[in-house]
Amino acid sequence: MPVLDFETLSHVINVPASARRLLEHSEKEIYCSISLRVHTDRIIEADCYVVYHSLARGPAKGGIRMSPSVGINCTRDLAERMTYKSSLVGLPFGGGKSGISLDPSTLTRFEKTAVMREYCHMLHLELEHGVYIPAPDMGTDATDMAVIYGRFDRPEVVTGKPPRVGGLPGRNEATGNGVAHTCALGAAWLWNDSSARPLEGKRVAVQGFGNVGRWTVHFLHEAGARIVAVSDINGGVYDEKGVNFDALWNLTGKEIGVTDIGGSTISNRELLALDTDILVPAAMEKQITADNAQSVRAKLIVEGANGPITPEADEILASKNIPVVPDILANAGGVIASYVEWRNAKSGSVTRKQDTYCTIKETLTPAFERIVDMVGDKKVSCRTAAQAIALSEVIEAMRDRSWI
Repeated sequence: MPVLDFETLSHVINVPASARRLLEHSEKEIYCSISLRVHTDRIIEADCYVVYHSLARGPAKGGIRMSPSVGINCTRDLAERMTYKSSLVGLPFGGGKSGISLDPSTLTRFEKTAVMREYCHMLHLELEHGVYIPAPDMGTDATDMAVIYGRFDRPEVVTGKPPRVGGLPGRNEATGNGVAHTCALGAAWLWNDSSARPLEGKRVAVQGFGNVGRWTVHFLHEAGARIVAVSDINGGVYDEKGVNFDALWNLTGKEIGVTDIGGSTISNRELLALDTDILVPAAMEKQITADNAQSVRAKLIVEGANGPITPEADEILASKNIPVVPDILANAGGVIASYVEWRNAKSGSVTRKQDTYCTIKETLTPAFERIVDMVGDKKVSCRTAAQAIALSEVIEAMRDRSWI
C-alpha cells in the first residue's frame, strides 16, 4: 500500500495519471539470500531486500535496517518515504532502503562485520556505481558503514561513516537534531511564539531512546524543554518536574534501561496518553493506531520515527485538532547530513559539527514554512501539505526528465 493517498492529494495539486502509475510501485526491487559460515558449527542465514522507489531526482538514498521483523513490505514503505523526504527538503536524491532480516543483538562484532561484507558482495555493482547510497538505520551503525567503505575505498559510496574515515561530524546525532529543531518550529507556529527559545518550559514526552530518541532528548533539553517522560523497549519513566537528564544521558550498556534512572515507571501506551505539550514518537512504526489515538492528549505531535501513526489514527487526531508534523520533514535531519557527507566526499570539502547543525536548520526551516503556508491556503493538515509539496517536486523532476 503506497505511503501517499493520491486521491486526497489530487484535490490539492495536479497529479498526472502517468506520474501516479510510476509512483504507486517501486522502480526496482532486489532480493538476496545471505548465507555464510562464521564458525565450524555456526551458519548465519538471512533474507536481504533492497528497494528503489523512485530515482527521478537522483540516486537511491536510504539506510540499512537490520531487524528480524524486516520484510519486503516494510522495505518498500521506508524506500517510498525516502523519496518524499528528500524531495520535500530539496535534496538531489531518490528513495531507497535496505532490509536485512536478522537480530543484530545475536551477532558478535566479528559476525556482523562478516554479514556486512557479504551484503557488499551481493550488491557490489549497485554500490560501486553509486546507484544506491546506504546509511545507518535501525540495527546498523557507523562501524557497519565503515565496513562498506573499506570494501570499496571510496568515501562517496556510503554515508554515516565515522568522521575519521570520511564521515561527517554531527551525522550521528543529525536526525535527533532535526527532530528537536522541528519541535521548535512547530512550537513557534502553534503557540505563536516568535522568541528565540519557543521550547522553553514546554512539556515533552519522547517515545523511544535509540539513536533518534536519545539525541532528540539531548537537543530538546538544550533548548529548554522539560522532558517529562521517556521510554525504551522495556518501558518508560515519568516525572512532571522533568526526568533526571544527567542520569538519562549517562545510561550505558544493554542491560540498563530508562526505567533504572528513578521516577514513576509507565508503559509505552501510558506515555502516548500523557497530557503534554509535545509528543515525539521516535521508536517504531504504527505506535499510534485507531486503538489508542482517542487517548492521545498532546497538543502537538512530531514524528521522530518513520510512520509511527496509522492513517486511521491520523483521522482521529485530526478530529481532535491535534496537529502532526510528519516524518518526511521531522526526521529529515539524517538525510540532510548524509547529503553534506556525500557532497564532501565528492569534492574533498570538510565540514565542522556546528556547520552540520546549521545546514539542517537552514534546510528544515524553509520546508516547514512552505508546509505552514499551504496549511493556511488550502486548509489541509500538515501531513497533507508536506506530502503535496514533496509529490509536486517529484512530479516536476519527472517532467524535467520527460518521464511523463
